Amino acid sequence: MPLLFYHIRPEAIPKTRYLMGELAADKHVKYIISIEKKKDNFESVVMEHLRMNGAYWGLTTLDLLGKLDAMMEVLFVGGFAGNIGHDPHILYTLSAVQVLALFDKLDVLDIDKVSNYISGLQNEDGSFSGDIWGEVDTRFSYIAVCCLSILHRLDKVDVDNAVNYIVSCKNLDGGFGCTPGGESHAGQIFCCVGALAITGALHHVDKDLLGWWLCERQVKSGGLNGRPEKLPDVCYSWWVLSSLIMIDRVHWISKEKLVKYILGCQDLENGGISDRPDDAVDIFHTYFGVAGLSLLEYPGLKAIDPAYALPDDVVKRIFFAHRHCRSDLSLARRRLLLKLAVVFCN
Repeated sequence: MPLLFYHIRPEAIPKTRYLMGELAADKHVKYIISIEKKKDNFESVVMEHLRMNGAYWGLTTLDLLGKLDAMMEVLFVGGFAGNIGHDPHILYTLSAVQVLALFDKLDVLDIDKVSNYISGLQNEDGSFSGDIWGEVDTRFSYIAVCCLSILHRLDKVDVDNAVNYIVSCKNLDGGFGCTPGGESHAGQIFCCVGALAITGALHHVDKDLLGWWLCERQVKSGGLNGRPEKLPDVCYSWWVLSSLIMIDRVHWISKEKLVKYILGCQDLENGGISDRPDDAVDIFHTYFGVAGLSLLEYPGLKAIDPAYALPDDVVKRIFFAHRHCRSDLSLARRRLLLKLAVVFCN
């Protein structure tokens, strides 16, 4: 089944000069558009298997920047594999669902078929495989839970067993690994904490212990790393920050220093954000940089949900547009969204 991909009219983007310390929003929009046009260069060829993920990263960034409604052209770029002709995988299935959610087009899916595909990947121990070849990773647990929740089909899997498997991956330092006994890593922690948040099972997390491990990821430059003794990377502005927000420990890091670090990784001439200052930019780090700034409540950006990795207004639409859908959202998540709705309305 094809996935809809949109791009912006370049002439609709204002020309603005930016100084260091400001978010070069219009430059980043232009950069994202330019990637869609460069289909035959080396970077595009070697990354063709991630095209579905790239659509999610790029389009969500545009939405956070308030530019999604400037879309005009529709292109068919793939189904639930990474690209046309590639094998299906749970990673790309979530990206496809998230992109369709951005445009309020989930109704074009055969939801039962998609949810059956995901539920068929759950193993007896509660874990999830990424595809038919059987690789197991807590990333896939998060993806399955997130995707089925968006589709209102969490009842298709054994949620309690899925939660128990995630808890079995918890380490003595409070973090989580990719499998039981695996090293704690900020990316895996986001996946586990996100899945537990969606299923209303955050009581399994030692919030102070995990919060301390996460806040220690901030280095002198203000950036965040994924493990001890590693270099900072803009992508961890999402993985670490979202986890800290979900466990209510985000005040344990310096938000100001992190904002400065992210802004310092921008290409102010051509747009885009890199992993570290002066490195080459890419769509992956551009998305996570803008998403991190959104979590930090940077002016002019739409708010993003730390568990679903979608703009708040999209998440509210998914779970509050139809009364019968509300039961799919955990009690904790419903209370949070209701609180946000009240604040927004006031």
